[in-house]
Amino acid sequence: MILIGQYDSPFVRRVGVALRLYGMEFEHRPWSVFGDADKIRPYNPLVRVPVLVLDDGEALIESGAILDHLDSLVPEARAMLPRSGAQRRQALRRVALATGLADKAVSLFYEKRLHDVASEVWTARCRSQLGATLERLDAERGAISSPFWQGEAIGHADIALACAWRFATEAHPGLIDAATFPAVAEAAARMEALPVFAEISQPFVAPA
Repeated sequence: MILIGQYDSPFVRRVGVALRLYGMEFEHRPWSVFGDADKIRPYNPLVRVPVLVLDDGEALIESGAILDHLDSLVPEARAMLPRSGAQRRQALRRVALATGLADKAVSLFYEKRLHDVASEVWTARCRSQLGATLERLDAERGAISSPFWQGEAIGHADIALACAWRFATEAHPGLIDAATFPAVAEAAARMEALPVFAEISQPFVAPA
């Protein structure tokens, strides 16, 4: 398999971490959606990453869809998302909040980066959404004493949260006060201390 995209993207990174945790071999092509658009377009006409190219040449797009496929390849006991029921719905909701957090952080970055004068309305909306989402995630994570959301085993919600937190705090230095969201900050730090997060990592560098 081939994973396309740079690890400073929280969406590419969560796929790379999952691949490593599942023990699945893959080639990484750190193509940029800006500098390498022509290379990405044949695999995804949206020129978005991640893209996972399977061994038969099929290209999967969107991190949630990619991880859904990877989960289907492992036994239920090893899957990082419950197969069904209330636990699955709860995990999917937490993943959605974490990836939504990352998405809003991306939107806020490009609003400032691509416009001479950023929209105050849009900027305020993104900041409000970021804050409210972090409040919800922090309250839920703080209510759980286990090392991971699903207990003793890492899950996709844990990975998504750590990747989103890393991106948001690096892309917007000074915007998020870790002391305001101690449970999220502590959980993210615990993830970042794991060898797989050190390996599947790339400091955020603003595109030229």
